[in-house]
Amino acid sequence: MSMDIENKEQEVEQEKAGPEGEGTEENHYDDVCFVCHRPESKTGKMIHLTKEISICPECMQRTMDMMSSGNVDYSKLDFSRMPNISMINLADLQNLIPRRQKVKKKAPKKAADQAEPKKEFDIRSVPAPHRIKESLDEYVIGQEKAKKVISVAVYNHYKRVAAGSEADGIEIEKSNMLMIGPTGSGKTYLVKTLARLLDVPLAIADATSLTEAGYIGDDIESVLSKLLAAANNDVEKAERGIVFIDEIDKIAKKKNTHQRDVSGESVQQGMLKLLEGAEVEVPVGANSKNAMVPLETINTKNILFICGGAFPDLEDIIKERLNKQSSIGFRADLKDKYDHEKNLLRRVTVEDIRKFGMIPEFIGRLPVIFTLDALSEDMMVSILKEPKNAILKQYQKLLALDEVRLEFTEGALRAIAKKAMEKDTGARALRAIIEDFMLDIMYEIPKDDNIGQVMITEDYIEHKGGPVITMRGAPALEMQG
Repeated sequence: MSMDIENKEQEVEQEKAGPEGEGTEENHYDDVCFVCHRPESKTGKMIHLTKEISICPECMQRTMDMMSSGNVDYSKLDFSRMPNISMINLADLQNLIPRRQKVKKKAPKKAADQAEPKKEFDIRSVPAPHRIKESLDEYVIGQEKAKKVISVAVYNHYKRVAAGSEADGIEIEKSNMLMIGPTGSGKTYLVKTLARLLDVPLAIADATSLTEAGYIGDDIESVLSKLLAAANNDVEKAERGIVFIDEIDKIAKKKNTHQRDVSGESVQQGMLKLLEGAEVEVPVGANSKNAMVPLETINTKNILFICGGAFPDLEDIIKERLNKQSSIGFRADLKDKYDHEKNLLRRVTVEDIRKFGMIPEFIGRLPVIFTLDALSEDMMVSILKEPKNAILKQYQKLLALDEVRLEFTEGALRAIAKKAMEKDTGARALRAIIEDFMLDIMYEIPKDDNIGQVMITEDYIEHKGGPVITMRGAPALEMQG
């Protein structure tokens, strides 16, 4: 019986192999270049010197170029003084390499698994501002003004691109944006969510690594390199994209310095041409023009730039301006009047930003300036449970995979929000706090298959008790923390 099965399997393998041996073990592996060790799937068709030794076309070409360069005069070499050197024997080389100098091929994707080709981006398919805001509302809690501003700006940007230069001579100016908000208020998250909702090329860059050309760090054009990569190196598509530059406050002018400010004011001046619109040569797949990569010319005229930053100490500059009118006597404004105002950034002016260290030419190219509010305790509770990908929903899904139901009491959510407010790092603190309290639960739950539900209570968050565990078909028990 076993012999029949083995014979049948051999017949099946032979049928798979076909007349030319397709489907054999050898055909499941890629040949690897003997010189650069890259597989055939990356290099293209290999040149086979022997059955086991293969060289990619690039390495072969490089070798031929070196030999034909004329830099080496072989006639002057005295091989008699080099007794250990002889002609290369490929058979000897074959003994030096491993038997399997190959890489396993990736299995071809099935037709059902292959994604449909992406449709070409249609500018006129961008949804109206109220539709964009409705989509943002599902993911971002609060920040009503910011969501409204960014929805209108993106919609108008693509209307402007679609309109182009009309015969009437009216050309719509670009409305770049400056987003100011305390840390953890959702600046980057807002733009990332927008990128996910809209089918437009969008790149998120960080201003902290930017320096003036010629210095260590990323060139200013590197932000466009990321946009080009996001558009799959399609220049036409990249030229109508959006660039979000985070931590823009880090390129403010340095105060009281006698050295060249290569990462501050110089970067601002270098970005002026990008923001307004110019043709810029951008390296493809690298951050520096010095890299040995091709350059593409990108026109930034139709690229929308959104800059965001926390601007620490900007509130002190606003207070100083508002307190200039404080005086002595009855009904006078006191100097500490604005000390406890939560959303003081709403009162920001262009003059405050200039005093912070941003040069006037840079601010002038960001005409739309808006702020994000600091998160309140109520907003923290909403962030925990309401968005589509809320933190609680993520943990509930994790435990649901173990067939365990996870619940949080309202008191527990309030306690978590209070702890997050004390840390003063915005919504970032929520994940860290929950991760800390969920550690023991996530460790203990897989031990017992009889656990059916876990209830996180306020006492557990306040370290006064443990979570309430409900066994399948049994009364609730309190887990000892």
